[in-house]
Amino acid sequence: MRWIWQEADWPRFTWDAEILLPILSGARLEQGKLLARAQNLGFELGQQAAVDILVEEAVRTSEIEGSQLNRDAVRSSVAKHLGIPTFGLPQSTRSIDGLVEILLDATRKYDKLLTEERLKSWQAALFPTGYSGLLRIQVGEWRSGEDPMQVVSGGMGKEVVHFEAVPSFSVINEMEQFLLWWKKSLNQVDGLLRAGIAHFYFITIHPFEDGNGRIARALTDMALAQDEKIPTRLYSLSSQIMKERKQYYETLERCQRGEVDITSWLVWFLASYTRSLKNSAGLLACILDKASFWQYFNQTTLSDRQRKVVNVLLDVGKGNFQGGLTTRKYSSIAKISRATAFREITDLLEKKVIVQNTGKGRSVSYDLNWDIY
Repeated sequence: MRWIWQEADWPRFTWDAEILLPILSGARLEQGKLLARAQNLGFELGQQAAVDILVEEAVRTSEIEGSQLNRDAVRSSVAKHLGIPTFGLPQSTRSIDGLVEILLDATRKYDKLLTEERLKSWQAALFPTGYSGLLRIQVGEWRSGEDPMQVVSGGMGKEVVHFEAVPSFSVINEMEQFLLWWKKSLNQVDGLLRAGIAHFYFITIHPFEDGNGRIARALTDMALAQDEKIPTRLYSLSSQIMKERKQYYETLERCQRGEVDITSWLVWFLASYTRSLKNSAGLLACILDKASFWQYFNQTTLSDRQRKVVNVLLDVGKGNFQGGLTTRKYSSIAKISRATAFREITDLLEKKVIVQNTGKGRSVSYDLNWDIY
């Protein structure tokens, strides 16, 4: 079976508008609901939402590629880039800073020209040391070399090629066409469809030796920001893709082996985008809960460790901290001894910040005092 980029009509993608129209309409409906909801957040809550969603996006877009980032280090980087105090947060790494810079550049400067130099600077920011893990890679340049760029699974002798990108010698020409399409398609193709096409188009070219998935998702966020005409993200598409990672790769693979009709990819993309909007409603509700909680306890003196633990409980929501908060878990989160954890828990109880869950003896656990505010 031929790869899609070997088709004579590549990259003149086609799709079935009759199939996509009801899905696109549903996506637009949810988009409108979320934008209306966001208008009620106000400046401070809107900024808090922007931080939380940006942290989620950075963590999840890396997780899709199998890389686990320290969430607190990501939050530290986001806070630093947004001019928010980072007291109590760990120092972020250069690679985390680079990823956060890419996500901010893509969305906050969505109206700026997308160029070869800009894309190359994004990729270089992902790999500040010039290494991907233990491997030295080409940084800030299109990939080169004679070996095909393939995604392969299976042991030796049983390899399965899931995907093969365009040859390296074609990348320069392919990316020139991509950048021309990006510019021409703005305001000519529906913004949501354009975001899905851009994702598929870029990831199929696979112009870099590494980092293509994260950059493709940053480009998707940029296209969505251009459609919404707002620089702040109100949902995390990468978070939704991570939940549907298997279907994400299967749909990509199926369409990359077919003709230039990418209807099935766009169906999946629009549906996943719609689900990310719906899930964001829960995230915004969590942000409002956090704001209300801290507003109630704004005169209560708590240590940085106590605030960190409380924020963990606020992040997961009422009754969602599995097994409840115990002395052992508090000790692990705050990185202190169990004796100190017990004293700090006792202090939180006395201040009515937390309450004891039902159960005695070894099963004693706690949760936030959700009903007090």
